[in-house]
Amino acid sequence: MIGQLRGRIIEKQPPRLVIDVGGVGYEVEAPLSTFFTLGQNAGAGNGEVTLLTQMVVREDAMLLYGFATNDERSLFRELIKVSGVGAKLALTVLSGMSVADFVATIEADDAARLTGLPGVGKKTAARLLVEMRDKLSGSAIAPALAPAAPGGDGASGAGDAKAVARQALMSLGYKPAESERLLGGIEAEGMDSETLIREALRRAVR
Repeated sequence: MIGQLRGRIIEKQPPRLVIDVGGVGYEVEAPLSTFFTLGQNAGAGNGEVTLLTQMVVREDAMLLYGFATNDERSLFRELIKVSGVGAKLALTVLSGMSVADFVATIEADDAARLTGLPGVGKKTAARLLVEMRDKLSGSAIAPALAPAAPGGDGASGAGDAKAVARQALMSLGYKPAESERLLGGIEAEGMDSETLIREALRRAVR
């Protein structure tokens, strides 16, 4: 089991990262919340980063998921135990709201906010509200975390940043038309892709 990686980012395309650890490139999928933290801590992605990881073994693949904080990884582990919630949907949830926001959503019994996330229908939202309430009660997951600040790939032009943001939204399950709609009302000039993604996700779950 691989529990942590420390190395240099050599490829960064949400939700996919490639981390060079001693000359070995580890392919990792991460929620956008982690991407924002990496942007803040590692600038354009040239510095060394540390990721907490979770391996998921399927019949056809062994997949590695990475997280900036233990709270993110803990919530991911609990989410994938819920019936009908796989690793991809768990990443979508973590990308769409912070751990603190998720905890608040469960405590408020707010199904509408959950169904605002792509891939979360009414039945899945209902299961999350019931099962996660028990899991979060008395758990080690912090009840209040400040959202990670957006990071920077400011060297990209507005067009390039918007293209990266559009691709990231589609990788989370938003359809092309919905991705365009979410990004369409944002003034992209001067924004990096991670800021655009964060703003689009805020609009999606309002």
